[in-house]
Amino acid sequence: MKQSFDIAVIGATGTVGETLVQILEEREFPVASLHLLASIESAGHSVPFKGKNVRVREVDEFDFSKVQLVFFAAGPAITRSYAARATAAGCTVIDLSGGLPAEQAPTIIPEVNAALLGALRKPYQIASPSPSATALAVVIAPLRALLGVVRVNVTACLAVSSQGREGVAELARQTAELLNVRPMEPRFFDRQMAFNLLAQVGTPDTQGHAPLEKRLVTELRELLAMPLLKVSATCVQAPVFFGDSFSVSLQLSGAVDLAAVNAVLEAAPGIELIEAGDYPTAVGDAVGQDVVYVGRVRTGIDDPEELNLWITSDNVRKGAALNAVQVAELLIKDLV
Repeated sequence: MKQSFDIAVIGATGTVGETLVQILEEREFPVASLHLLASIESAGHSVPFKGKNVRVREVDEFDFSKVQLVFFAAGPAITRSYAARATAAGCTVIDLSGGLPAEQAPTIIPEVNAALLGALRKPYQIASPSPSATALAVVIAPLRALLGVVRVNVTACLAVSSQGREGVAELARQTAELLNVRPMEPRFFDRQMAFNLLAQVGTPDTQGHAPLEKRLVTELRELLAMPLLKVSATCVQAPVFFGDSFSVSLQLSGAVDLAAVNAVLEAAPGIELIEAGDYPTAVGDAVGQDVVYVGRVRTGIDDPEELNLWITSDNVRKGAALNAVQVAELLIKDLV
């Protein structure tokens, strides 16, 4: 008989949490009992799972000894508040928030560094990276053996779902107000988001770097096992509901062999390479899909040691929820 597991999802009413529950069902993850948890404000809501509506309960009152695996899909403060309790109860923790230090919870992407799981001991604490780091690492990792990557420059155009349900609702509201020629006052964002680009996502530090930019740099270095890699990251808020897009430039130690690059990307797991002359978009290609799309693969205009790429990915699904479930799928044989 197939072994099944008692599981908790914290942040179950958020965009990532709900998608995670959906993916558990889609991939027929062996769930014995599913406990959906959230803050007191969201407790009482229901989330569908296998034809039933599962009631969401308050995380503060939950007994973690009832489960073997906990997904933390809320904010980092929630992870820091409850991860220790879950671990003390013997639970495996998979954190999607970036709330745990790397030395405590290594960052894992199955297509990139799954081998690290073999060195871990129960109860496991594992981080699932930010959607931006997931998309970039899935594409850059298979190229490491072919190219000497010296520097990564990335401009990340992030969907408003990176800000949760509030971001999605605010873009919808602003768009409706403007299309109906009604006065529009920004609420969630500090200025007009609809039909606009915002040059920063979140509040920058004194050096001008936003939290998501710093997290992307740290996670990408860890995932690629290149702690000295130079990374320049700019995160831009785009007026798109779902799906992130990235303009990426890699500075290399030698000339690019484009045919070899394309062959590696074509064969790599988790990637859909779009042929030359075409290109992927978030809305038309990536949203709802389980792969990262890559297109516009080219050298620099006058620099043979530069490789430029266009990448798109479903930030909620492939970038977050799916990766966490795929990590859990690798672990379940050791959870018993």
